[in-house]
Amino acid sequence: MKHIKILLSVVVLLLVTTSCNSEKSNKTQDTLAVYQCPMQCEGDKTYSENVSCPICKMDLKLIDEKSSKTLNDFEISDESIFNLNTKWNTEEGKAIQLKDLKGKNLVMVMIYTSCKAACPRLVADMRNIEAKIPKEKLKDLNFVLVSIDPKIDNPKRLKAFAIENKMDDEHWTFLQGSESGVREFANVLAMKYKQISPIDFSHSNIISVFNSDGELVHQQEGLGVDNKETVQYILQLTK
Repeated sequence: MKHIKILLSVVVLLLVTTSCNSEKSNKTQDTLAVYQCPMQCEGDKTYSENVSCPICKMDLKLIDEKSSKTLNDFEISDESIFNLNTKWNTEEGKAIQLKDLKGKNLVMVMIYTSCKAACPRLVADMRNIEAKIPKEKLKDLNFVLVSIDPKIDNPKRLKAFAIENKMDDEHWTFLQGSESGVREFANVLAMKYKQISPIDFSHSNIISVFNSDGELVHQQEGLGVDNKETVQYILQLTK
């Protein structure tokens, strides 16, 4: 008799657990589901709950791409620089990966702080682009300068460079990586550089624009060039 009571208790516990899990599963599916008016009264607008359309009052329908919006928040496309797993140090001494920059549109350039020729022009070009962006849109941007001379450009030096050039606001980031990490990233940007002396490099002059998912959308090549097209791409991303 005692054994039967124990067996019945176990069965009841399993039934309760299964029921809870089922409710939890259903709740998760409801959370991930995406609904839309069958008449598309509000264009592509979707809802997370199955309510009536506020315009035509028809019941919403479950659309095919249910759960895609929620799941895609965590996905990274094959074209994204956030797939690179190399580690970097910021000018604040914080260790990050490129995927930690996800969520903001990026304007990126590769320089080295001891450069006396091209890099000051590239820095000026970055500042010029920043000046043409409305201040309220800067919160959606991150201007990133990646050093090609990681031996010299440690976080302390990068921080001093940022302050000296008045690039220490929140929307500016400086990165020091490993030599292999820098080389890998340069290859992704099709940016070529070569050390020609212990303190000097020859390099391409490219400013790259990435969307908030880390996908390249535009590149500006040259020094002191007309940046109208670059600014237009950035403004489109920050709409």
